Amino acid sequence: MLEMERGAWIRRSAWALALTGLLAAAGPPASAQAVATSGGANPPPLRKGTGLPVPRFAVVRAEETNVRTGPGSRYPIDWVFKRKGMPVEIVGEYENWRKIRDWQGAGGWVHQSLLSGKRYVIVTTANTPLRKTPTASAAEIARMEVEVVAQVKSCSGDWCRVQAGGHIGWIERRHVWGVYKGEVVN
Repeated sequence: MLEMERGAWIRRSAWALALTGLLAAAGPPASAQAVATSGGANPPPLRKGTGLPVPRFAVVRAEETNVRTGPGSRYPIDWVFKRKGMPVEIVGEYENWRKIRDWQGAGGWVHQSLLSGKRYVIVTTANTPLRKTPTASAAEIARMEVEVVAQVKSCSGDWCRVQAGGHIGWIERRHVWGVYKGEVVN
C-alpha cells in the first residue's frame, strides 16, 4: 500500500512539473499579455502594477540592462541594452516587471528598478536642426544626427525643448521618438 501511495505521489509530482513547464513555456501570464495588447476602453486590471497609464515613456537608467523574454528573473535574457538614458515605451506591466519596446520596435521585459521616469528622446531623422526658438525660421544652434539621445526639458505643440551635449534648443517633435503626438511635457 505504501508503494502505491508513493507511486501516486510521483505521478502527481511529474504531472505538476509538466504543468509548470507548460506554464513557463507559455510566456508571460495572461494578465500581463492582456495589458500589453489591450487598447480598448476597459483594459483588464493591472496585477500589482503602478496604476500609471500604459503605454507611457520611460528611460533606461543603467549602463547595461537585461531584457528578458518574460516578466521574471527565471526567464532567459533575450538581449541587453548597452546605453544609459535610452528612451523606451512601457507597453505592459506585471508586478515589478515592465514590458518595453525601443524606437526600433525591439522589446521584452525589464525590472522596474532599471527604468526611470525621466524623459529623453532619440533623434530619428538625419541632419535635424536644433533651433534657438520653436519656429522653423529660427536660427540653428546645431544639427543632430540619427540616434542622438537628448533630455526633454518641455514639449508643447509641434516642438520640444531638449538638451543634447552642451546644446539646449528646440526640435520638431516629428524628428524624435520618445514623446507622443500632442503630449505636453513640462
